[in-house]
Amino acid sequence: MQEFDYDLFVIGAGSGGVRAARIAASHGARVAIAEEYRVGGTCVIRGCVPKKILVYASRFADDFEDAAGFGWSLERPKFDWPTLIAAKDNELARLEGAYRATLDKFHVELVMERATVSGPNEVKLAQSGRIVSAKIILIATGGRPNIDPKLPGIEHVITSNEAFHLKEMPRRVVIAGGGYIAVEFASIFNGLGADVTLIYRGGKILRGFDEDLRDALTAAMTKRGIRIVASQVFTKIEKTGGGLVGYSTTGEALTADAIMFAIGRSPNTAGLGLEAAGVKLDGEGAVVVDGASQSSVPSIYAVGDVTNRVNLTPVAIREGHAFADTVFGNKHWSVDYSTIPTAVFATPEIGTVGFTEHEARAQFGEVDIYKGSFRPMKAILAGRDERMLMKLIVERKSDRVVGVHVFGPDAAEIVQMAAIALRMGATKADFDQTMALHPSAGEELVTLREKWVAPGEAAG
Repeated sequence: MQEFDYDLFVIGAGSGGVRAARIAASHGARVAIAEEYRVGGTCVIRGCVPKKILVYASRFADDFEDAAGFGWSLERPKFDWPTLIAAKDNELARLEGAYRATLDKFHVELVMERATVSGPNEVKLAQSGRIVSAKIILIATGGRPNIDPKLPGIEHVITSNEAFHLKEMPRRVVIAGGGYIAVEFASIFNGLGADVTLIYRGGKILRGFDEDLRDALTAAMTKRGIRIVASQVFTKIEKTGGGLVGYSTTGEALTADAIMFAIGRSPNTAGLGLEAAGVKLDGEGAVVVDGASQSSVPSIYAVGDVTNRVNLTPVAIREGHAFADTVFGNKHWSVDYSTIPTAVFATPEIGTVGFTEHEARAQFGEVDIYKGSFRPMKAILAGRDERMLMKLIVERKSDRVVGVHVFGPDAAEIVQMAAIALRMGATKADFDQTMALHPSAGEELVTLREKWVAPGEAAG
């Protein structure tokens, strides 16, 4: 019987990798985990967590402005970017320490080196040159921001990675992209006082989201002063004495202090040695895995964004947990990818779970749509002309609610609770029979009664 240095070697100490390492170790496995940057991965170090901190910071401008409607008199607020970044860095250091403490508690060996796969059961550590063996190797290296390497002047742009470490806040920002990262950073910089332009190759931002949400956010961002340039891309970027200039497809010159690319992310597999070891990758570079997260090489598994299944931190965590329980704990289970809630932390924010209206019509045929739009109570006294949108999508045959979409303050918090109802198969009748919590925005979800009928469509 072959003896290995470790039962499990994890490459990548992000959320998915750390969860897998911890659970495997709790089942008695000898585990090591390698990380070339910082423990915590994209979400903790340069993703969800620092982004949400910046989102909170950007929304205080609204709070200061709204306070007058409630009787408060305030001196003119002053924002200091270095103070925010320092506070963010302190929190990330605390979280990284917590992740390290968890690994130590479960006796997982942490190797702060770049690791590559040198065989079905071998890992090479770049700095020390050491080669270690493992019965099972888990790839959990996440994703990386995309750029266009062929674009003239691409060396002048930043991505979300660098945005968290800017020494000064740019006063003019142009963001390339129309997905959730692009619109979130557009809202962040706009809220902090920057002049923001979004340039996007598509005709409408947030491809894949419900059309009503896309339209509502487009209108709200435009009203807040964010310029959206649709159906265009950059043709070149130049650095001048006054900053940067990005030229669009139509030849328009977009001037900026910072140009940020948020045009998606790709699986972080380059240079890992996976193909040489026999691991099959897809056309995007993602590790091809089965329902148990096992690759084409039986001893090598992968979880999280590196597999390009559902690229969300809670999904990576669930995948890592399922992998460790199944392989090392004799508890066989797999991740259910249905009914996954998600949020876009723009301002206003989006929370969504289940099918979009377009998807539901394609999946179920006949559906009923319930929509409500209203000004939140806080906005009325503040004199703010922004509206919330609540939308329920119901399969007509079964009366089951198959989609919940919320646009407005605290949308993510509302949808997290709604996701439980959808997962349990709640019907529209169940929603109707639920007592409203008044006064709240969420009560709208249980008081929607009138079906929305599209122009030219017969009512069901």
